Amino acid sequence: MRSWHPAQQAFVEFLRTPDKARGRPYSLRYVGSMVADIHRFLLEGGIFMYPADMSDPAKPKGKLRLLYEVAPMAFVLEQAGGRASTGTGRVLDLVATEYHQRAPVLIGSPEEVALAEDFYRR
Repeated sequence: MRSWHPAQQAFVEFLRTPDKARGRPYSLRYVGSMVADIHRFLLEGGIFMYPADMSDPAKPKGKLRLLYEVAPMAFVLEQAGGRASTGTGRVLDLVATEYHQRAPVLIGSPEEVALAEDFYRR
């Protein structure tokens, strides 16, 4: 977590802070498969995050590929009423400049993704 963007770190700390009125603290669930993790989020609620990793020079923009992982899932989730963001903008507004381009992603309900984006604007 220390190698994530400071806004991402602050958002995760916020989610870990107890607040019974808002259903926090959140707990971590990570299957290791984006499809399985997002399926669980659709059934149980929550937010899926795969942030950029500042410690890995090969992945300064995240691990997941924009064209065949992030954008298709963002499309499906937006059609289901959710939102998908990079933290600073809508995933589906990104224009790929290379086939294997990577992108950070936050996928969830419109309210949760908007809250995460608020942390990036601070």
